[in-house]
Amino acid sequence: MADPGMSVTPYWELTFDADGDVDTGQRDRLLDGVGRRGVVDLVVFAHGWNSDRSGATGLYSRFFAPFPALAPHARLGYVGVLWPSMRFSDEPIPDIKPVPAVAPSRPTLDKNTRHALLEVFPGRATLVEQLARLLEQRPDEGASLEEFGRLVRLLVEVPPQGPQGAFTADTIVEGVPEGTPGMLCGDAVTVCADFAAGLAEVETSGVMTGAVVTPPRAWDGAHELLRQATYFAMKRRAGTVGERGLGRLIGQLARKAPKVRVHLVGHSFGARLVSFALRGLPEGVHTVKSVTLLQAAFSHYAFAARLPHDSRASGVLNGQQKRIDGPLVCCHSKHDSALGTIYPLASRMAGDARTVLGLSVNSLLGAKWGALGYGGIQAVKGTRSFKLADALKAQLPTAGCVNIDASAVVRRGGAPSGAHSDICHRELARVVLAAGRVA
Repeated sequence: MADPGMSVTPYWELTFDADGDVDTGQRDRLLDGVGRRGVVDLVVFAHGWNSDRSGATGLYSRFFAPFPALAPHARLGYVGVLWPSMRFSDEPIPDIKPVPAVAPSRPTLDKNTRHALLEVFPGRATLVEQLARLLEQRPDEGASLEEFGRLVRLLVEVPPQGPQGAFTADTIVEGVPEGTPGMLCGDAVTVCADFAAGLAEVETSGVMTGAVVTPPRAWDGAHELLRQATYFAMKRRAGTVGERGLGRLIGQLARKAPKVRVHLVGHSFGARLVSFALRGLPEGVHTVKSVTLLQAAFSHYAFAARLPHDSRASGVLNGQQKRIDGPLVCCHSKHDSALGTIYPLASRMAGDARTVLGLSVNSLLGAKWGALGYGGIQAVKGTRSFKLADALKAQLPTAGCVNIDASAVVRRGGAPSGAHSDICHRELARVVLAAGRVA
């Protein structure tokens, strides 16, 4: 069924909860509708962080808009995945130009961000208000920051035996409680100071509006600690929803409509969601014909058989690209400052909270903890790489991993994400269609 504000039809929505359970009414409408509407190619898009349905559906409408004209003879259907993630209110919405403003010197939790936190962490209102009060008052840089770190840990933790507890393998390491990023188990003062230094590096690079006029203080990084801890919770959920939810549903679709070709698209943590859906596909299902990752916010070694820094270990999704009856395409951009600087810092400190000052993606640590959306898929034999213009002129490989440098279009900045949300481009729509051989 079409959404009144949607630019394409037929369009369906699939809403999942944090444990990957789907709205059964929406599921049934999709399973019944694809055959009735004669759909041959079904494009399934999963958003990254969005605090409400309107933000996600607005993204889908803008991204899908060029598809009918680009593939006029295709019998296309469209699915928007809705899952409980959030967007901090100071982050840009995909393809909406941010309003220039001076970055606040004292980041706090405004009303919209507090509301979003309560939406994705229900029943924890007291914790959210305590965090907001500490960020506003900044009592000291000792015991109060340690208390802030403790409250953040309580906010994002999940029961180890719950469904989400099984999706933390690439977000934690030994020595920290199961399901908890290591950044929340060390010295909160040091961790916040590191985040403050990382933010200062982004600001002074010219990517973010404003300039640092005084040396960063530890409290300047406390807001970022909360943001990153929240993102690790979203990262955990993305894996849960992908494998337990979307992967299983694609299996049901394959039984109901075996000739429908599925094309998965994900932005940011939504890219992680659709990638984990591959791990949830039932055996014998070969209906996924392409996967396109847009500014993916998870490890660039996720699909590697061996990690360069540890030959005994493999990526969390090692070999899952073989579940696709087509290519795994990763679009990346050097202009994505969120993934280029803050992501490797956060990823490194998720497993080790010792200080890392001056970290950049070009350092050894940046290379170790880098994101797919910044530099593409790494350490996977046979991966092909293209510039965007060349990819649009050439015929993409029919299988395996493909990196596409989309820096030519994914470039518009907006604090603090850089170009991370700049994804609604006709060229990227063409990439999705080319990956799936849809004409």
